Amino acid sequence: MNIKGYFQDSFTELLHKVTWPTWSELQNSAVLVMVASLIFALIVAGMDLAFSNIMEFVYSLLY
Repeated sequence: MNIKGYFQDSFTELLHKVTWPTWSELQNSAVLVMVASLIFALIVAGMDLAFSNIMEFVYSLLY
């Protein structure tokens, strides 16, 4: 297959075979990703704070 045929087939597939999300579905997905990212960031921040406190405690026992 030549490069021109590849691009023609890709273009045809994008127009006729791909199911694109509606604007509402896209907004819902974006909100879901933002909320999940926020929750994940809070969990990581909490783990970091806990680990920091644990390490400070351990170091205070050693010195």
